[in-house]
Amino acid sequence: MEIGKKIMNLRKKNGLSQEELAEKVGVARQTISKWELGETSPDIRQAKELSKIFKVSLDELTDNDIKDILVEKTSNTEKLAGLILKLIKFMIIFIIVLPVLLVTLKIIFKNINEHNSGRLMVSTINCTLHDAEYSYEFLYYENSGQIKEAGGDGYLINITDADIYDDIHKVQDKIDAYVKNNGGTCKISEEKPYDEK
Repeated sequence: MEIGKKIMNLRKKNGLSQEELAEKVGVARQTISKWELGETSPDIRQAKELSKIFKVSLDELTDNDIKDILVEKTSNTEKLAGLILKLIKFMIIFIIVLPVLLVTLKIIFKNINEHNSGRLMVSTINCTLHDAEYSYEFLYYENSGQIKEAGGDGYLINITDADIYDDIHKVQDKIDAYVKNNGGTCKISEEKPYDEK
């Protein structure tokens, strides 16, 4: 509804004549008539005065439908809140699932690597050097030669720096070469499968 018609309806509803309304607003009767006919419109000061006289808001006086604006703002706020909640849920799930996934993948890749590397084998190198006997045992993967565990007389490893290698054959060759170059002998035991029992 146009503001002029709204003013006329509110004036009549409140039982006021154009002259009475004009006196309350502080304008001429002709001004009220021009507003009601839609020829002119009240300025902001006059509109505020009219809203006080009629006990309505400026939005109601000018027929501004703020419900749509409020509904739209509320809807946008709800959408944003929903999006934020989804993001928070995703982050929580990600934080919980990621470590589990990483541990699972690590176990899977370790098992695949061990499977591809072959079964666990045991081999021992026994050496005699300067009238002393030394022994070192290796637990390693059959296909790759990768050492899983090793132990024994640390002297052999320390003097040859063989601990820099992770392949059993390189370590044994290094120890054997050192001992032979220094007048000793080495014997590598027959490789056998490791019994984990």
